[in-house]
Amino acid sequence: MLFSSISFIFYFLPAVLLCYFIVPARFRRIRNVVLLLFSLVFYGFGGPKFLFVMLFSILINNIFGLLVWYTQKRKQYTISKWVLVISVLCNLGILCYYKYTNFFLENFYAVMGQQFHALEIVMPIGISFFTFQGLSYVADVYHGTAKVQKNPLHVALYISMFPQLIAGPIVRYETVAEQITCRTESVNQFASGLRRFAIGLAKKVLIGNTMGLIAAQAFGHPMMDVSSATLWLCMAAYTLHIYYDFSGYSDMAIGLGRMFGFEFLENFHYPYISKSITEFWRRWHISLSTWFRDYVYIPLGGNRCGHLQWIRNIAVVWLLTGFWHGASWNFICWGLYFGILLLIEKLWLGKYLLRIPIWMQHIYALLLIMFGWVLFNSTNMSSAWSYFAGLFGIGTRCLADHQFLYLILEYKAELIIAVIAALPWRSILMQHIKPVKFSAWMENVWILSANAYTCIILLLSVVTLVNTSFNPFIYFRF
Repeated sequence: MLFSSISFIFYFLPAVLLCYFIVPARFRRIRNVVLLLFSLVFYGFGGPKFLFVMLFSILINNIFGLLVWYTQKRKQYTISKWVLVISVLCNLGILCYYKYTNFFLENFYAVMGQQFHALEIVMPIGISFFTFQGLSYVADVYHGTAKVQKNPLHVALYISMFPQLIAGPIVRYETVAEQITCRTESVNQFASGLRRFAIGLAKKVLIGNTMGLIAAQAFGHPMMDVSSATLWLCMAAYTLHIYYDFSGYSDMAIGLGRMFGFEFLENFHYPYISKSITEFWRRWHISLSTWFRDYVYIPLGGNRCGHLQWIRNIAVVWLLTGFWHGASWNFICWGLYFGILLLIEKLWLGKYLLRIPIWMQHIYALLLIMFGWVLFNSTNMSSAWSYFAGLFGIGTRCLADHQFLYLILEYKAELIIAVIAALPWRSILMQHIKPVKFSAWMENVWILSANAYTCIILLLSVVTLVNTSFNPFIYFRF
């Protein structure tokens, strides 16, 4: 079930809100049970048999967390460490079976020169996200950054909470541990969450889906059928599509969490204003970047080690980052591509970037980011290389054609809005507004305008959903 679907907006969400808030606030445990039950229904809606996979993940991580706490309490630190190792192996074993079995077997058979027939293994939705959250819980208990949770229902709620279950942001247990038992809901917080949900829905439905329609005109098509100009346009459209698609979904998740009293950390911070690849990865999918930093990069030694070991640590993290996104060589190459770029910037290029004009830094970063998205969105490496060649006129029909002009003229307004909305105009505006003292009347006008804006974009999004059948979500496959 997508957040950006009629069934969620008009049936599931009103039902969970009604059942949740009809319970008095003092009965926190009952409210948690209500939220847990609806979260399980939400996940089961996408495939009832996969619900057992997630329940098994919840069970083993609850047991591992208790074992880590118990062994540390008895000062059996070696046993505690082995419990953590086994928990990592079990979680990754589940993930590898569903997500990577066919990939490993396919490549093994290819090396052996034999034909491989893919096994019928269907990957549970969101398995990469809830697996990482389970690992986060056990690791946080082991490192002492969060207290063990002796109530298994609280662990279940943390891992299965529907706002962030399918596509993140990846919520760390230490971030919400106290909120599970001690959060406070309020009218202002609910209104803020509703506004955030509406903004995310509009980003996804009104902008992201439209950019996806443009990008689909080139990706997956033979290069001889399109022009180089169309390829450049579609690459730019996909760059906008994946941002509005994923950040919009993260906004909806944060907004939904806020409605129920939870505060999730931000997952995007205007990534396309970056002046380097290093800055880009501080702004893009922040929850994943920080997860790999804290649970992989730093335990490996981070940058507090020898030069070669540091390079190895960067390579491992970005190999895993690419592989986390999908069982395909193009994802692995995508991860290594950014890992190499980061190493180049840190070892040599970074100091020279600071000496060139800012606008050139932006162009440098955007071009490399867009090239990366070509790798990300290609079905295999062969199609990726064909796309790269086509960008420079190799193998395409011509440099520009009527299709390119049609797309520009047909979607010019949407493209302009997409570019403008990717910039931090709100922050700039607030910097100029803060010093100004408003009268009570002006403050009321401001509040009414913000509420009217929320209602308008929510209405437009719903109308668009009713009238269109194109509503994909990229990160559902992860």
